[in-house]
Amino acid sequence: METAIYANWADAYLANAPAGDLYAGASPAMQTRWRTMLDRLSAQAQGDPAMLADNVARQAIDLGMAFRLTGDEQERSWPLGPIPMLIDAAEWAHIERGLAQRAELLEQVIGDIYGSQSLVRDGKLPASVITGSPHYWRVMNSTPPPRGHHLHFYAADIGRGPAGEWRVLADRVRTPVGVGYALENRLAWSRATGDLLGAMNTRRLAPFFDDLRRGLAADCERSDPRIGLLTPGRFNQSYAEQAHLARYLGLILVEGDDLIVTDGQLFVRTIQGLKRIDGLWRWMDSRFMDPLAFDSKSRIGVPDLFDACARGGLVLSNWPGAGVIESRAFAAFLPQLSKALLGADLILPNIATWWCGQRGERTYVRDRLDRLVVGSAFDQDVAGLPDARFTPGSALDAPQRAMLAEAMARRPMDYVGQELVKLSTTPAVVDGRLTPLPFTLRVFVARDAQGQWRVMPGAFARLAGHGDIRAALMGKGDMSADMCVVDSVAVPPDTLLGGGAPAIRRIGGMLPAKAADNLYWLGRYIERTEMTLRLIRAIVGGSIEADLGPSVASPTMNRLVGQLVLWGAIARDGGGPIGPICATALGDARQSGSVRALMASVGNIGEGLRDRLASDFWRLVRLPLPTFDGAVTETLLDASSRMIERISALSGLAAENMGRSEGWRFHDMGRRMERAINGCRLLGLFGGEGASADDLTVLLDLNDSQISYRTRYLTGPALPPVRDLVALEPYNPRAIVYQAQRLADHVAALPTLRTDGMPEEPRRLADALVARLSPLTGDMLTIGDIDDVESRLLALSDAIGQRYFLQVRKAEKADGADLLS
Repeated sequence: METAIYANWADAYLANAPAGDLYAGASPAMQTRWRTMLDRLSAQAQGDPAMLADNVARQAIDLGMAFRLTGDEQERSWPLGPIPMLIDAAEWAHIERGLAQRAELLEQVIGDIYGSQSLVRDGKLPASVITGSPHYWRVMNSTPPPRGHHLHFYAADIGRGPAGEWRVLADRVRTPVGVGYALENRLAWSRATGDLLGAMNTRRLAPFFDDLRRGLAADCERSDPRIGLLTPGRFNQSYAEQAHLARYLGLILVEGDDLIVTDGQLFVRTIQGLKRIDGLWRWMDSRFMDPLAFDSKSRIGVPDLFDACARGGLVLSNWPGAGVIESRAFAAFLPQLSKALLGADLILPNIATWWCGQRGERTYVRDRLDRLVVGSAFDQDVAGLPDARFTPGSALDAPQRAMLAEAMARRPMDYVGQELVKLSTTPAVVDGRLTPLPFTLRVFVARDAQGQWRVMPGAFARLAGHGDIRAALMGKGDMSADMCVVDSVAVPPDTLLGGGAPAIRRIGGMLPAKAADNLYWLGRYIERTEMTLRLIRAIVGGSIEADLGPSVASPTMNRLVGQLVLWGAIARDGGGPIGPICATALGDARQSGSVRALMASVGNIGEGLRDRLASDFWRLVRLPLPTFDGAVTETLLDASSRMIERISALSGLAAENMGRSEGWRFHDMGRRMERAINGCRLLGLFGGEGASADDLTVLLDLNDSQISYRTRYLTGPALPPVRDLVALEPYNPRAIVYQAQRLADHVAALPTLRTDGMPEEPRRLADALVARLSPLTGDMLTIGDIDDVESRLLALSDAIGQRYFLQVRKAEKADGADLLS
């Protein structure tokens, strides 16, 4: 097709765009850039906006981008729009100056609140504006941060009016969600559009993140500090973002349980013992950080964390209590505070705000209710308002107005009035068509190594899909988009290397105890899933090496079905035809041991390792189960075989892509432990003294050892050689002794806490297990020996957990972990 045909995108949009649209209202030079971009996108999508949207959505899924709405148990795919927003570098420079000024103003105000309190003493700031906030913490008074920096990271929600003016809608200093999503938006859109960003001279985001990382490090006491990202946990709405940021910046992703304060210093629990943490980028509200100093009900914080802050041995971004500045009441005073503290007007003004704790302002709000929105001054539920965040006065009927007036008379300090905001629009794809949607930008500011403010040349853009675009988090129907600052000259290829390459290292960093725990159980769940699939395949006649599978009514078949019952894959009364039995074991999520439930557990544990697992892992785990019909055994056989192939792909990722670090060792130990325990149980079930030919054939099939047996023995399966092959053959990767040797090798390679040269308990038990198995042969092996080996394996698993994993909240291990013990 000719380019002229593709240009219809731009022409059609301009014909219907409202006044002040980011594209339609741009300067001629910027309109040319918009048109060039839309023409390229149209050509790439063959003129179909829906095709472009699907392509970008696939890239977002491939990167593992996800989020949760409040109340969600499962993550949602990230709603990334395919049309980025373009802002000229000159216009962006104005925003940069305004936000750097505002960050400095907020720093000074917070420092005064928790320091000299001169603003209150001199009458420039009412005391109730401070004490009314739920984010003001009196305990932080006279507790200065290192180098006096209460803020290292700040975000502002800004909006653009139809006339092109930019204003600050809200300040975010507690947990400024979105910076990771802004980075991921850029990555996904870049992958979907090739070199288009470079062709448009788009400024890169990497230098900002380098400044952020160096700024945190500069405030720490050590030259090579250890910095963590403190997350509330994997059920937090933006956990995926936090994990991505930790991986991208090289920070340690930690939860409260990972940390401990000793002698006024913060440490992370690792498999090597306690390791000092010098700084934390916290994504947890101050309320939950330390149950001894803040909220005693918190179960996700770190006891005595305040003590580490007070002694000056810990850098926190941002300092506890900084969130006091976020209340809407402060917006009414910031213009005057800017003049008092900085000697200048705000470069980027607030939306006009009136705090009703002042008589004149309260009268103003009451008399002009139809032209204002009313909200809580301190982001809490208040009487008289259907929505404490933003309620347009024009939406209130007469009784509601009377109720509001009465509530404001009782507690006027709880309310603010703000001007109605009309937002500019930007092109978006809605239902396969280019449509103008109103937007806000969350722009991020960070300190660099010199303590200066740096503004990210991009933003987290939100496009309205519902009524309240000024909420702190994504809402149902909202869309995100990349935001590009475009320059008139080519942009240098900056990366996170900054000014030069770092010192060479050949170790992957320390391994937190919780991460080791998760990796170990991830391996066990993956192995259990594979063995359950092999049982299902054996039931439906899946052996390609044996002439015939066991008959439906045979004792061997009964044992196979019984094992599924023991593993929780089917109910205890799960008799009947094999088709429904296997269909339940495959796809019934109500059965904790079914393949569907086990794969869900793999995904749940994997979420706790999001900073360590590649996107290929998530692609495989999130694939739906193959379709099958419980009444047609061929479909069950096909589904189980395809799932085994998927598990093999997961195993291949670990075998070929994971560095041979401690993390890999714990993951492999989990697989080896589960395989060895299952091997003992299956050998006792199918390899007893009275084992039939069907039993031994199934045992070989379950251990993937049919070919090995047939190449060695010309006769049919006999008990001693089968036992030897599946239990004692040191070259068979499915044999029990092979797993024991690998476990011993892994344990021997792990760090020890002892200084006397004596082996720790896991190594002693692992070496004893190998010694117990090594002298045996198949004709010597008894079921009593197998029972003893299984007991030793369970003791070794417990010892590994006691030595290397967190012992706090042990009962909160992933659902079903007791089934694997």
